[in-house]
Amino acid sequence: MLENQTIRPAQVIGPLGEPLTLDSLPPPATTRWVVRRKAEVVAAVAGGLLSVDEACQRYTLSLEEFTSWQRAVDRSGMPGLRVTRIKHYRDQYERQQRY
Repeated sequence: MLENQTIRPAQVIGPLGEPLTLDSLPPPATTRWVVRRKAEVVAAVAGGLLSVDEACQRYTLSLEEFTSWQRAVDRSGMPGLRVTRIKHYRDQYERQQRY
């Protein structure tokens, strides 16, 4: 029976080192996604506070959009989430992969 239970932490460490809880995450009705909010959602999923499905449903995100945020954080950290610099960081990552 324990295998079917989901054990979740009460809080995880956010992208800026602060504790994140479900209450401190961006509100579900968020429409303006700044870098910090995107990074908080990615950190919440990585820490087990939310599942990917729950995050997508809560914030009405597509799976592709959320995974692009995860990939950006993995590759370039929080600066990779900046919409105005996506192409720069993508090109930089591709150059690194060639060498």
